[in-house]
Amino acid sequence: MVLKKVIFGFIFIFIGFSANSQKTLDHLLDRYNRGDIPYISVEELKMKLEKEKLVLLDARKAEEFEVSHIRQASLFEESNESHSLSNVDKDTEIIVYCSLGIRSEKAARKLKKAGFRNVRNLYGGIFEWKNKGYEVVNDEGEQTEKVHVYSENWSQWLNQGEKIY
Repeated sequence: MVLKKVIFGFIFIFIGFSANSQKTLDHLLDRYNRGDIPYISVEELKMKLEKEKLVLLDARKAEEFEVSHIRQASLFEESNESHSLSNVDKDTEIIVYCSLGIRSEKAARKLKKAGFRNVRNLYGGIFEWKNKGYEVVNDEGEQTEKVHVYSENWSQWLNQGEKIY
């Protein structure tokens, strides 16, 4: 009887820790990111896109970008990164995003290493952008509800729009 209680206790604790480890987006990003690239909120990015000149880069794979992306974004392909930013001043504000903000932190770190001084990571990525009700467009520039969710595991973080795998 005591052994059963101990075993159930351990199972309960393990399940609790597992559930809480990805309970919030903060916890998820803290788990995977170093935090050395500052975040920008989707609300702040929305305001900046309406008023300021900046470079917006999508660090996802081409097939994800084709399904949907933020209208002003360009695909940031690692194999072509130096060419695509060769005419960009090193002080230009650059915002990088991906699905949630994990791959984009890695891409932003590469940009910082290349000498770009004003690089930020979109907190929550395109999922948070879409969850807040902001527009995404497909490869033809048409508004869409579809968002590539990268994997079934990450799909839990997209609450608005149509999940595409």
